[in-house]
Amino acid sequence: MAGQSRKWMLLVATIWIQAFTGTNFDFSEYSSALKSVLNISQVQLNYLAVASDMGKMFGWSSGFALMYFPLWVVMFMAAFMGFVGYGLQWLVIMNIIALPYFVVFLLCLLAGCSICWFNTVCFVLCIRNFPVNRPLALSLTISFNGVSAAIYTLAANAINSSSDALYLLLNSLVPLFTSIAALIPILRQPSLDPLPPDAVRRDSFIFLILNVLAILTGIYLLLFGSTASDATTARFLFGGAIVLLIFPLCIPGIIYARNWFHSAIHSSFRLEGSGFILVDVDDLELHKEFLSRDSGVHGNGLYAHLLNDQNGRPSRIVSQKGKESEWCCEAMIGKDQLAMLGEEHPAGVLVRRIDFWLYYIAYFCGGTIGLVYSNNLGQIAQSLGESSNTTTLVTLYSSFSFFGRLLSAVPDVVRAKFYFARTGWLTIALIPTPVAFFLLASSGSNLALYAGTALIGLSSGFIFAAAVSITSELFGPNSLGVNHNMLITNIPIGSLVYGVLAALVYDASAGSGLGLASDSVCMGRQCYFLTFVWWGCISVLGLASSLLLFLRTKYAYDHFEHNRISSTQLY
Repeated sequence: MAGQSRKWMLLVATIWIQAFTGTNFDFSEYSSALKSVLNISQVQLNYLAVASDMGKMFGWSSGFALMYFPLWVVMFMAAFMGFVGYGLQWLVIMNIIALPYFVVFLLCLLAGCSICWFNTVCFVLCIRNFPVNRPLALSLTISFNGVSAAIYTLAANAINSSSDALYLLLNSLVPLFTSIAALIPILRQPSLDPLPPDAVRRDSFIFLILNVLAILTGIYLLLFGSTASDATTARFLFGGAIVLLIFPLCIPGIIYARNWFHSAIHSSFRLEGSGFILVDVDDLELHKEFLSRDSGVHGNGLYAHLLNDQNGRPSRIVSQKGKESEWCCEAMIGKDQLAMLGEEHPAGVLVRRIDFWLYYIAYFCGGTIGLVYSNNLGQIAQSLGESSNTTTLVTLYSSFSFFGRLLSAVPDVVRAKFYFARTGWLTIALIPTPVAFFLLASSGSNLALYAGTALIGLSSGFIFAAAVSITSELFGPNSLGVNHNMLITNIPIGSLVYGVLAALVYDASAGSGLGLASDSVCMGRQCYFLTFVWWGCISVLGLASSLLLFLRTKYAYDHFEHNRISSTQLY
């Protein structure tokens, strides 16, 4: 049982890492001050945000490092990248040292790379230690990355609410201290022993408890994350947030008290067979087969057999409507259609698949555009005369991004009662983004600003968290490290394209063109009106791409679920 206890302590450590390393989400808090100190234009400021996102272009380097170094060494490499990248920027913004623009650009790139390395460490920890509940572990831990901005806002208010530069200092130091706190659980990782049926049920219930605690944490940060108050109250609120992050450490105690837990609560509520059992015990061996890929046709073992007909051709679930499915777009949907879930796709095969590029466009026009919106929140609020509420907007985006990430676990939670392809959930999650941008374009009111920010945060948060599981299901779990890093190359590209578009409109509206004047401040709805219209149209393209991806993958998902249910009778 000590090993089980260490497993949950490791999960809590992963939550801490994610909660304190989403340092790119607070860029809006200090971007205006950085623009003033460096005496740069809005376009140049956008390039600094792009540099931070460009760290994801080098995500493959973290996987390469894991081939030669222990996990804890890679974690501290990430911590020191952030320490140097953000620390030197803090010295610049405090006018302690002076650095040329290009060097600051490289520092932003280094800091962004550190975030990607931290994410890789967390993904590996979840996949290694929770093979059965992998989607739940990933969605839970990734969710906390979305509240980083709210936590850093509370910390800054508790120390010095008037200092924008403080965010850079916190970004530099806090991830390093968090890595030190997480070191012992990472060094004492438990051995991976097969779980008995009762342990699977217990783990599912514990994940339910952790998700409830996560929701409470998100509500707390949403309500108090940007509250303007005196230093004493701010410190009290920040202390409350830290307590909520530490509280999940009681989980190891629940593990040791499992007998009482089973008799007093588990049996009383009759959780067996309910919707709270997120991973059915009978599915355990099938999940192992899905993950192992050690045998069988096309590297898919049992699934390759289940998903092919007697002649070896990929089969489909035939509907009663028969020929009615032969509609005008059938060629587009059926061409090179995914035959089965979990088939491994090397990079060379991946880039030749239509499904990957549909997925890429959906992410590019959905989650990425939401991230660029958050990077521009400081200037958006300023242009609408809401500079004093920038912290509130950043916290609002952060909190709803957190809730969106938690919602990415919905497909697994409701699976026993209602099954729907994960790519279909992705399509639904993309709907709020165009709605929000067209709302922002049509109205410059405070209500529209807050509602649009919340919707965009919710949508992009879901996409960020769900993408890891979708990539694994569509293109193979063993190739996840390479394939997912290829997918997120759209983030720096989108950050550049969308950010430059917004910056050009902003500078043109301010009357500065492409000048380098730091005092070229644009005020009014016209500063971002065209940007919101363009972003809204682009997000509609992402929604259409996601819908097409859903139609193309629906057969594979439905057939997988159909055969999963049928095959459980074999075990």
